[in-house]
This record gives sequence, structure tokens and C-alpha cells, in this order.
Amino acid sequence: MYQWEKKGLVFCPQECVQRPYWRWEYAQGQNTLLYDDFIRIYVCSRQKPDVQGRTVSRVSYVDVSRDNPCKIIKIGEKPVLEPGGLGEFDEFGTYPFSVVRYGDRIYGYYGGVTRGESVPFYVSIGCAVSEDGGETFQKTGPGPVLTASLHEPFMICSPKVRIFQGNWYLFYAAGKQWTKEAIRPEICYKLRMAVSEDGLNWKKCGSNLIEDRLGELESQACGDVIWQNGAYHMFFCYRRHTDFRKNPANSYRIGYARSLDLLHWERDDARAGITVSKEAGSWDSEMVAYPHVFTCDGRTYMLYLGNEVGKYGFGIAVLKGELQ
Repeated sequence: MYQWEKKGLVFCPQECVQRPYWRWEYAQGQNTLLYDDFIRIYVCSRQKPDVQGRTVSRVSYVDVSRDNPCKIIKIGEKPVLEPGGLGEFDEFGTYPFSVVRYGDRIYGYYGGVTRGESVPFYVSIGCAVSEDGGETFQKTGPGPVLTASLHEPFMICSPKVRIFQGNWYLFYAAGKQWTKEAIRPEICYKLRMAVSEDGLNWKKCGSNLIEDRLGELESQACGDVIWQNGAYHMFFCYRRHTDFRKNPANSYRIGYARSLDLLHWERDDARAGITVSKEAGSWDSEMVAYPHVFTCDGRTYMLYLGNEVGKYGFGIAVLKGELQ
């Protein structure tokens, strides 16, 4: 089993002195970009809900010290990417956000949200590019680069992009089915992968990557893959289908899988090495979710969300040893 040392909560929007309407609460979908003297963490926050409880998510960033990733040195003053226009796939939000450097550009992949009638929302994956070092991003076009299709008819979400040996890989969650529950419809989604030669034109591999452990309606999301010591290591989150938002027994946990070829994965959640805090009332006492794993200056870190899927911010943990 891997051992992660939790370093605590890094950023909570509600604790900011300057709290703009668009960054009212939540700090979700955290992903990093390394600079010479700091780490930029892109996060998605929600604006203040309207009278009907509806909200919109936007991407901004928090810069932290490379020497001490718990130390915030700058908070972005405005979103790096605005939601789409009338009728576009991302009209009602951008969440989550994953970035990769390629040449002198930074590519960002995000879930674009639009609202539904019979179900609460639809999600497709869009792409935006930064040419100013990651301060702002411009959409590559008005439509998504990955969306629902014949055998993936529901939402396509939770993008994580990586480049391994010159090849582009996009790990994402594909909706399997909606079920009509008492309070609201719920979606079940599974981890999948697409490949590309240019980051814009993607070919879906068409099969689930991770076996189920909680039954066929187990949901899996946020497959974050890192190469270390001759193998690919994936940290992801999973949950039960219903009653997961406030019930710790059904809510998100972080799982682990290992692969040698990115297509065949051996799941072993016992090795993940991180779970909810035992301290009652702690920010991560009910769930741990949406992990992002990265290396910096010889150390391996994990960013992750806590209770209510990041409503109160995200935290960080450092790995003791290496991934094997």
C-alpha cells in the first residue's frame, strides 16, 4: 500500500477576503502546471447561485510555492476561460480543467456544461489554447472535441490529458445510463480513453478501462495517469449510484490501478493509500475525490477534493517513497 502524508487544506474560496461572485464557493477539478519558481493550480469555482439554485462554473487558478505547495502566493483575479455563448455546449459552465504544455502553447481540456430538461445537465469535452503562458485561454472552436456518440450516448466528462512518448491520451468518463430517482435523476459513468496525434482529433478506444467493484452502477471519474518506475499508475475516484452527496458510506473514495500499456489495467484500491480523515467535522471526513497526481522537484504530490465534492476547497498530500 502506498502512503500519502496529508498536508491539509490548500484553498477555500469562502475564506478569501476578496470573494467575487463568480468564485463564490467550490474549488474543483484541480490540475497543475509547473513554472520555474511556482506551481499553478487551475481550479473551477461556482458563482453565487440564483434564486432557483442554479449556478455556473468558471476556471481560474491559484499559484503556490514550489518549496511549500501549501503556501499560496497568488490567486487569479479573473477567469482564464469564460463559458460559451447562447446555445453552445459550454454555455453554463466549464468544469473540470486539465492542461498540458506542447511547444510554446498550453492546451486546456474541460467539461462544457449545458442544462437539460429531463436530466439536470449534459457535458461534452472542449479544448482551449493559451499563448500567453497560461493567463488566458481561447476556445479552439464553438463546439466540443469529444462528445456523445452512437455507443456513448450520454455525457462525456472529467477530462485528463497526458502526452506519453509523443502520443496524446485523453482519459475521460462516459455516461452509461441515467436512472430516475426520487429527488433527481442520477448518472452512472465509467472511465474510458481516447487517443490523438494532434490534440484536436480524437479516436475513442470504446471500452471501459477499470472493472467495477461496487456493482454495475458504480461510477468512476477523474482517471489521472502518471508514468513512474516502468509502469503507468492511475488514481481515480469512484462512488455508489445514489445517496452519495452527504452519506459517507456511499460517497467518493480514491482508487488505484496499474498498467503497462494504458489499455489493460489491474485495479487494486487497497494500494491507493489515501482515504477520508477520521476527525469528525474535518473538511475531508465524508469523501475524498477527483485526485490529481504530479511530480515536482523529486517529490510526488496528490491534490484532491473533500466533502461535497470540493465545496470547501481542495487539499494536498505528499507520497512517501515512489510509485512501483
